[in-house]
Amino acid sequence: MKLLVKLGLLMFCLALSSGVRAQDTSTDAEGCKDSPLITRMPGSYIEACDHKEFDQFTAIVGVSKDQTPVERALEGDISTWTYNTRQGTTLLQVFRNIETAAKTAGFAIDYADSPRDLTEHKGNTWLILNNRDAYYNQTIVVVKAMEQEITMDASALSDELNKSGHVAVYGINFETGKSAIQPDSEGVLGEIVKLMQQNADLKLSVEGHTDNVGTAASNQALSEKRAQAVVAWLTAHGVESARLSAKGWGQTKPIADNSTDDGRAKNRRVELVKL
Repeated sequence: MKLLVKLGLLMFCLALSSGVRAQDTSTDAEGCKDSPLITRMPGSYIEACDHKEFDQFTAIVGVSKDQTPVERALEGDISTWTYNTRQGTTLLQVFRNIETAAKTAGFAIDYADSPRDLTEHKGNTWLILNNRDAYYNQTIVVVKAMEQEITMDASALSDELNKSGHVAVYGINFETGKSAIQPDSEGVLGEIVKLMQQNADLKLSVEGHTDNVGTAASNQALSEKRAQAVVAWLTAHGVESARLSAKGWGQTKPIADNSTDDGRAKNRRVELVKL
């Protein structure tokens, strides 16, 4: 993240060297301020800004063989700004400043339609410029997987099993590439124990699923080991082993798009199937 600070420093130096006065932030929209990653064009002010902890932004990331723009849905932390530029500022002036500053900071250009649109990225950080007359929109996306914040209790698990016969359980976390269950999973696993205690006749197939990262064979083996690890945890906490079975499906049953971080996170799951 600190790499983008160079953007702001470079643009500030460009402003000083060209004799342009520093911007007056007193006219900025309430609550808005520059990103710590990149400053504004000197003399401009923020008309509007927004920040979302997790959302989706569709950016043009290249062109196809027939020169048709190729879009990509970026998911993660998204911040947006609308800057009104000072009188006399040209579209090309804004475009070249941001293009050069980002390249100097080590960003790669994914798409450039001078002097209007620009997409650059470094690592998981994306900078998108939509340049318009007298103003420009700046978007910074830090791509990341969605943090699963909603889990199901025993009652909700029971309701879904009775409704559809199966339920995807999120919040059972494993070490990366391994079947070892992480300690923060105990709350969710405890709800499964309660489910079994409250439904004495219930039998479940515990089924592991993965995303498509890695080989199909390794994912199949991993999903089986993870399902077995969940069964082992449940039996160690009082559930009769005869009421549980373990099965792995690997990457064969995705429920979301594996081309996105969020989609892969949804596909890495444990499902309970009523027997």
